[in-house]
Amino acid sequence: MFCCSWDSIYKKALRENMPQTPPFVAMFSTSGYNRNLYQTNEDSYGGLYYHDNNLVSGSVEALIQLLVPNVDYYPDRTYIFTFLLSSRLFIHPYELLAKVCHLCIEQQRLCDPGADKIRLRKIAPKVLQLLTEWTDTFPYDFRDERIMRSLKELTHRLLTGDEIYRKAVQQMTQSLIRKLTTLSQYEEVLLKINATVPDRLTVLKTKPQSIQRDIVTVCSDPYTLAQQLTHIELERLSYIGPEEFVQAFVNKDPLDNEKSCFNDHKKTRNLEAYVEWFNRLSYLVATEICMPVKKKHRARVIEYFIDVARECFNIGNFNSLMAIISGMNMSPVSRLKKTWGKVKTAKFDILEHQMDPSSNFYNYRTALRGATQRSLTAHSSREKIVIPFFSLLIKDIYFLNEGCANRLPNGHINFEKFWELAKQVSEFMTWKQVECPFERDRKILQYLLTAPVFNEDALYLASYESEGPENHIEKERWKSLRSSLLNRV
Repeated sequence: MFCCSWDSIYKKALRENMPQTPPFVAMFSTSGYNRNLYQTNEDSYGGLYYHDNNLVSGSVEALIQLLVPNVDYYPDRTYIFTFLLSSRLFIHPYELLAKVCHLCIEQQRLCDPGADKIRLRKIAPKVLQLLTEWTDTFPYDFRDERIMRSLKELTHRLLTGDEIYRKAVQQMTQSLIRKLTTLSQYEEVLLKINATVPDRLTVLKTKPQSIQRDIVTVCSDPYTLAQQLTHIELERLSYIGPEEFVQAFVNKDPLDNEKSCFNDHKKTRNLEAYVEWFNRLSYLVATEICMPVKKKHRARVIEYFIDVARECFNIGNFNSLMAIISGMNMSPVSRLKKTWGKVKTAKFDILEHQMDPSSNFYNYRTALRGATQRSLTAHSSREKIVIPFFSLLIKDIYFLNEGCANRLPNGHINFEKFWELAKQVSEFMTWKQVECPFERDRKILQYLLTAPVFNEDALYLASYESEGPENHIEKERWKSLRSSLLNRV
């Protein structure tokens, strides 16, 4: 059985080998930020250190300075993404933008009413471009009123100098507001969904088995179900901010004192909602298998989910695939030997082989690389779909953090580590932007998201009710579960 909880992911990760670095998107085709593009200095320059012309470390202040554009310079996009992603470990986003705002105003003399209009027109578009990249890629930073104040102050300075930038500022602001509004609506929908999911035991006690719906009744076609699962996956992926990986999986460095964002509440709700979806799907699969009274019906459900899992693999939806395999490998399901005896398991064996965790998930990583290559050369939205096994992506980032220090002995930021972190997260950013090409089926989606599922105890009880206990320990547990869950002796 594959582990689903955070603790089990971490414990399992610590027992396995360091993962290989996955393929990277084109944006990170170089190993780092090349100083020759913008500087011709020696290996040490203003608190920044380079190796083979690539930035490897620097002080926080020097790295912030490198982020700020001027008349003759604009930072590389890879640096902007990498620094904005990792900087929150050492300085809050609202503090960072306040510093950027100060540097822009002071260095470019934006505070001077008589500032040269020609100079302003050279620097203002670059400042706006930086702000646009920030608000586009890390919009959730701007849920904080403190950072919004700095954003308004800086854009006001630009508009005071020249009104020609008003339209660009309005477009940036409106786009940011749309993103934040959509996020709030999504979070409200999640709350409503969670509030409407009933307890399956309650349903069982009040509703005859014969009239209860099951997944095969709701959707008889495995291919269609795989498509609807992909809808849910891509929607939930799309709301995960890149910064959530850093805020969730990179521990506070003791040298950072009070600057780490982990002294604030974790802003990882969308990432956590995605993991909760994986767990729900696993338990839904196990519930659907354990529910039927008749053995042939249980076998039919198993074969149905095998076909769904195979279609998920073909689509490139590895997360749903692994959730289904995880559900089918849960002990309450795997112990149903009579049921499994009626199942043609050849296709399931192939899928398990593809997702075999041995050799650091070598088979899966090979399949993922193939799906990634297909995505890069795709001519249709369907071919672009790559939905990674999310718990393994988390483990890779966790290992990267554990294996490398945030700071070097001299106190400088270890920027080599954050190049690697940004490479992994940027690839995820590419995958999450794919639009789902399949037609939505509200009835199926509603069932997948709200159908009640058994918890672990209820699964065991249903399993024992279907195929009786095989030893003394199982008999005692069966009696205990009947007494506690069904109030039966």
